[in-house]
Amino acid sequence: MTVFVGDDWAEAHHDVHLMNNAGVRLAARRLPEGLDGIAALHAMLAEHASDPGEVVIGIETERGLWVQALLASGYQVYAINPLSVSRYRDRHNVAGAKSDPGDAKVLADLVRTDRHNHRPIAGDSDDVTGVKVLARAHQNLIWDRTRHTNRLRNDLREFFPAALVAFEDLAHRDAVAVLAKAPSPDQAARLSITQIRSALKRGGRQRNLDTRAADIGTALRAPQLAAPPAVAAAFAATTRALVNVIVGLNTQIAGLETELANHFEQHPDADIYLSLPGLGDVLGARVLAEFGDDPERYNSAKSRRNYAGTSPLTIASGTKRAVLARYVRNRRLYDACDQWAFCSLQASPGCRDFYDQRRAKGDLHHQALRALANRLVAYLHGCLRTRTHYNEHTAWAHRQPPQNQQSQIAS
Repeated sequence: MTVFVGDDWAEAHHDVHLMNNAGVRLAARRLPEGLDGIAALHAMLAEHASDPGEVVIGIETERGLWVQALLASGYQVYAINPLSVSRYRDRHNVAGAKSDPGDAKVLADLVRTDRHNHRPIAGDSDDVTGVKVLARAHQNLIWDRTRHTNRLRNDLREFFPAALVAFEDLAHRDAVAVLAKAPSPDQAARLSITQIRSALKRGGRQRNLDTRAADIGTALRAPQLAAPPAVAAAFAATTRALVNVIVGLNTQIAGLETELANHFEQHPDADIYLSLPGLGDVLGARVLAEFGDDPERYNSAKSRRNYAGTSPLTIASGTKRAVLARYVRNRRLYDACDQWAFCSLQASPGCRDFYDQRRAKGDLHHQALRALANRLVAYLHGCLRTRTHYNEHTAWAHRQPPQNQQSQIAS
């Protein structure tokens, strides 16, 4: 007998609901997180199923030690998108009632009746899971740095606008080196070119020291509106604190980037990813991490593109038809593909021509990038399926005019 399980997880506990093929409840309990909870779940399932393969579990996450324990036990585990669970709940309860035990029942019912519309959790390797952990941590730190840099920019706009003229990128080593030494307008204006040069050198700059120091000195000494001394002193303290945070984030980002590159280069698919234009160690690692390496996860290039969010979404009803961008998507993967397409413009003549043609047809910049990313994801799928490297001529020859193809053959 197949047993269907809904697992509504929280930080400290899991609400589980077991039902049979007819939807009749077999058991329902709240279990603690951790070893005791997973042992209790195994005991519950053993009372109703003799083979782990007969157990089908629906849960709203695909990560964590609990999920890994379920997969290791041989259960069929489906990671259900919370939005799908919410829509499914509305099919059976129009009053809007919601509870953890109720959600566990909804999940069990969903995998009992609709699991053919969902995929089991992919069988990714431990290697790609490690790459995913590092890639997401690296990206999270970059997002944290961006938030702190924006706060610093807002503060400097309030009392030290000359710093915004001197430094375009406030997270750059030049900016944090000088602002750490002189976080207020008065201190910055008193810095000599020699002092600025020394700060830049300590920050890591090795070339054009004199020129850059002179440019920064000119910008910092330029006339500007001044805040009251008490306000300027307060902002200087917050500037120093934010600069120290950004310096620490820069150090940790660089360390994680090295670790990420090492893990990525050891993966057997790394050479294929790196053969595609626009992908380096970090960006390639992000794309690999989000796609995973389960060879059976994507049945076709279309399914891979749909998951990436690069393929268009068609909405048709009656005489109306619209083709829109996908906004329900893996944000990390979509951002990586968008950046991948942008980087490919310099590395591949074919990508550049494709982008230019889309722009000539009226696409906006990001619309053209999305179309290019959609094409690149399909090429990646083909390369992974055939275990071959990307070839520029093979990828784009079909889009070239006949005379160009003949000239290439002749050459």
